[in-house]
Amino acid sequence: MNGKIAGISILLCSVVAGVALYYLQVYHFYEEIPATGHGDVQLTHLETGVTEPLLADEFQAIDAESSPIRYRACFTTSMPLDTLVQSYERYEGAVPRNAPKWFDCFDAAAIGAEIDAGRAEVFTGTRNFEFGIDRVVAITQDGRGFVWHEVNACGDKAYDGSPLGTDCPER
Repeated sequence: MNGKIAGISILLCSVVAGVALYYLQVYHFYEEIPATGHGDVQLTHLETGVTEPLLADEFQAIDAESSPIRYRACFTTSMPLDTLVQSYERYEGAVPRNAPKWFDCFDAAAIGAEIDAGRAEVFTGTRNFEFGIDRVVAITQDGRGFVWHEVNACGDKAYDGSPLGTDCPER
């Protein structure tokens, strides 16, 4: 009889811990970021290297202090993609990261498919937004936009313990 009670107690504790861990990872740490109306989305200008605000509507964003790569945002823009490609710095190798299912405007698989098919371009938002983390912006041909954070080369070196190069900024 004592073995059954111990087994049920262990099972019950495991279920409670699993539900708590799921809730904490998917819901608790995230907070919605309110739109400010100006500068919610920024792109790095191709010639000057300076970030400039992009005209963005329907802005929605989430973030969590628990990790620098949890930021996700969605928006729309009336700026033609061809104009953006001519004016702003493109970002190579960016891969959208999954967002919580409840943040349904950001579908990483669909965004990645748009990028792979050439129906979306990825731009540099802000380099080293936080040390080793770049903010990137993907914009589709129909004006939908998505923002997330990417670990850059300096971040990769810092996190794996490699010596930082001279091209990495101060921490």
